[in-house]
Amino acid sequence: MKQLSDKQSRIINYLHRFFHERGYPPTIRDIQGGCQISSTSVVEYNLRILEREGYLRRVREISRGIELGARRVVRVPIIGHIAAGEPIPVPTSDSWNMEELESLELTEELTRGKEGVYALKVKGTSMIDALIGDGDLVLMQQVATAENGEMVAVWLKREREATLKRFYLESGRVRLQPANEEMAPIYADPANVAIQGKVIGVIRKL
Repeated sequence: MKQLSDKQSRIINYLHRFFHERGYPPTIRDIQGGCQISSTSVVEYNLRILEREGYLRRVREISRGIELGARRVVRVPIIGHIAAGEPIPVPTSDSWNMEELESLELTEELTRGKEGVYALKVKGTSMIDALIGDGDLVLMQQVATAENGEMVAVWLKREREATLKRFYLESGRVRLQPANEEMAPIYADPANVAIQGKVIGVIRKL
């Protein structure tokens, strides 16, 4: 299934809010203004993609002819930033306040029907060869273990910092491997590493 761009995710979030607050669908111009999109033609382009992918249906003969698809939508909190480069501090799960967090509304297809899914904003370019760039959102499943080669959010306990890398457990150490040939891996004592989640999807910034 096609991954949503940042703009398409904003449109879906706006549609759900508008329906919830008013009980009827927005116009194209409502979407343009509410999502801060440059033109109605750009809105139309992205609506066509969302319709093709099954997120909504449209009745083009009327101005408010948008119907949301039947797919179940789940709320995914954006809990902070993660470094795809050098490690940086991020909030821990103990500090989350679900009522205050920015969030996304995504279909179960994007979250793969998994529980404990959250999102992180990526800072840096160390995972660029894995098609994860600066400003993208990564969808994470909360897990405490990972297989070699999986992309994970790792908490370095002593440094109290987190980083996004591929995980490899080697003899007596953990290798956190970037997906960027210009960057070196991070090596850590296994006792200093806590896996906070693994990547299950990406929403790209276009």
